[in-house]
Amino acid sequence: MPIYEYECKACGHRLEKLQKISAPALTDCPACEASELSRLVSAAGFRLAGGGWYETDFKSGGTKRNLAGESGKSGDATSSGAATNGKASA
Repeated sequence: MPIYEYECKACGHRLEKLQKISAPALTDCPACEASELSRLVSAAGFRLAGGGWYETDFKSGGTKRNLAGESGKSGDATSSGAATNGKASA
């Protein structure tokens, strides 16, 4: 469930509320009890850091598939790093 931020236009009181996405927005201010509460737009509460997300990050088991769709066998030239200049060996 996301955390929404609200601000009262009457008194300036700010609050955060954990709500379902389908829940209606709050309207009554808990500080002054006026019906002037409005939902604010804020940044997301998480950050994706690092070099990126890869197909092999969350795999279980010992086999890994490369991006070209090869089988990932240890004898393949592409998976062992032999074809690094773009030319495939015959």
